[in-house]
Amino acid sequence: MSTYTYSAGPGVLPTEVMQEIQQHLLTFEYEGVSIIETSHRSASFQRVVDSLELRLRRLMHIPKNYAVLWLQGGATLQFSMIPMNLRKQNRFAYVDTGIWSKKAMEDAKHFGELDVIHPFVDATGGMSFESSLVQEVDYLHVTLNNTIEGTRFTHIPEIDIPLIADASSNILAEQLDVERFGVIYAGAQKNIGPAGLTVVIIRRDLIQSLQLPSYLQYASHVDTLFNTPSTFSMYAAERVLKWVEDCGGVETMERLNRQKSDRVYSYLEESTCFSPIVTGERRSLTNIPFTTGNQKLDQRFERYAFERGLLELGGHRSVGGLRASLYNAMPLEGAERLVDVMRAFEEETHVSH
Repeated sequence: MSTYTYSAGPGVLPTEVMQEIQQHLLTFEYEGVSIIETSHRSASFQRVVDSLELRLRRLMHIPKNYAVLWLQGGATLQFSMIPMNLRKQNRFAYVDTGIWSKKAMEDAKHFGELDVIHPFVDATGGMSFESSLVQEVDYLHVTLNNTIEGTRFTHIPEIDIPLIADASSNILAEQLDVERFGVIYAGAQKNIGPAGLTVVIIRRDLIQSLQLPSYLQYASHVDTLFNTPSTFSMYAAERVLKWVEDCGGVETMERLNRQKSDRVYSYLEESTCFSPIVTGERRSLTNIPFTTGNQKLDQRFERYAFERGLLELGGHRSVGGLRASLYNAMPLEGAERLVDVMRAFEEETHVSH
């Protein structure tokens, strides 16, 4: 029986990539020297860095006027680095879509004033915001996909200031027009690779030389490895990006993610035991919160699924319930298996809403 993990992060990685990493863990390019022992200044590791950036640029169609930075500190550090580095008037706008956008706002408050914009839901259940509310600020920040709430933007209106996107949970999972954004940043641990790595894609004209601690300046990291990076995470990420390319790229990933999420949403719509938390077009492709409507029954199902090899289905600690994350490396069989186990639980419990 196969085991599947539906963790929101660190998320599932491709099995074939982990098998390849396992083979090279003790010997990378020289007998007896592991990838985790290889110097970040060596020629062999520089080839990993170059390939990692080249693959990401191909997959996301990143033009040359954007720099690609590989940092540490997770997306959380970017909550501070963005206002630190992009401030001019010290006034920023944030679209409030949930817990992660609120965390970003809390950190940004240390560096300036905030305009908080609340999104609206249109007739189809899509999520957007009113662009006329964005005025006289240094940038507008959006969280493209909300892992906890299970929602995503379906329409981002045109604005004439830099648009900053937290894409941690949907980068490479659906196609993004990079040139619409001033900055796209993402923690790697969902669709790119293991935890410990953060990518920042930034338009070069936004990079300023400011009086900041050296690591906290974007300018320090442009076209160079400023300090010792998370070398193992970068190596693993390069292998994951190769896997994405071999599978057909981001377009193929998005199509498969829609198939997987449609399988789960379709079952939740017809179930008499489980209900989806989110309805309409704003439903996330990668993070699906759901519930039985009863806390004890939710917990009972989580144990039931665990016993059948389905792990990490508990909802976020702040909201409870249940949640399945279906990132790129989750095969279609994982979504189908989840549906089969939910259906079996429903039949065994004979519970209706």
